[in-house]
Amino acid sequence: MSYQNIITIESGKRSGKPCIRGMRITVYDILEYLAGGMTEAEILEDFSELTPEDIKACLAFAADREKKLFMASV
Repeated sequence: MSYQNIITIESGKRSGKPCIRGMRITVYDILEYLAGGMTEAEILEDFSELTPEDIKACLAFAADREKKLFMASV
């Protein structure tokens, strides 16, 4: 999945953390909710402005960042 059009980074928003479509919801927020046991459906219910593609983009962004960190350490 391509996340480049969904995940945005703005220096003046949430201290430059990666956010979803310029909103104040960060990738970290979504990952924390998922790690805490919330389902995608529960997140979408709590945040009606989000889409299933937004959540997938967060996962793809995190996976890509992890891959880049690993490759840099090899």
